[in-house]
Amino acid sequence: MKVLDLLARNRSYRRFCQEVEVPLQDLHEMIEAARLCPSGRNAQPLKYLLVHTPEQCASVFPALSWAGYLRDWGGPVEGERPAAYVVVVHDTEISSQYFCDQGIVSMAILLTAVEKGFGGCIIASVNRPVLQSVLGLPARYEILLVIALGKPLEQVVIDPLLPGGDIKYWRDEHQVHHVPKRDLEELILPVFRNAP
Repeated sequence: MKVLDLLARNRSYRRFCQEVEVPLQDLHEMIEAARLCPSGRNAQPLKYLLVHTPEQCASVFPALSWAGYLRDWGGPVEGERPAAYVVVVHDTEISSQYFCDQGIVSMAILLTAVEKGFGGCIIASVNRPVLQSVLGLPARYEILLVIALGKPLEQVVIDPLLPGGDIKYWRDEHQVHHVPKRDLEELILPVFRNAP
C-alpha cells in the first residue's frame, strides 16, 4: 500500500470493536517501526508500555480524556473502547530532551497499525499522575502521550475546509466523524516572493 493511502486511512479513531484484540506480536512490530525512526541527536530517550489485556486496558481508560471538540460525548462506551494502548514515555535518565521524537514515533506506530487493519488515536489529554500510579512507573519516566489502538468501529471522513469554515471535527446523525482539512494550495507558500 502506498504511503499516501496509509495516511488517508490513518484517522483519529475513537470508537473500536473492543472484543477484537490487537495481538502482542503486532504491538511489537509497531514498536519496531518506532525504533527505526530518527531521533533528535540520536539519543533515543523514548520507551513504550504495551497495554493489551482487557484488565490492563480497563485500568488505563479512566486516566484519558476524549475528543475535546465533542463536548457532549464522554468517550467510547464499554464495548467500543480500545483493545490496546501504547504509552509513550520519556526516559529522563537518557536525555533531558526528546525534541519532536514523540510525534515521529507516533506516526510510525499508527501507520503500522493501519497496515495491519487497525486504527488508533493519539491522546495527549492524560491524567499523568493517575496513569503513572496505575502503571507503577518510576519517576524517571515522564508520560508524553497514549496511543489508543483497535479495530475501528467508526467511519471517519475528510471534508474540505471551506473558506472561513470551522476546523472543528464533528459527527453527523449517523455517527460518521467528519474532519475538515485545508486545501493543498493553502498550505504551500510561494518561495522568494520579494526576491529580485
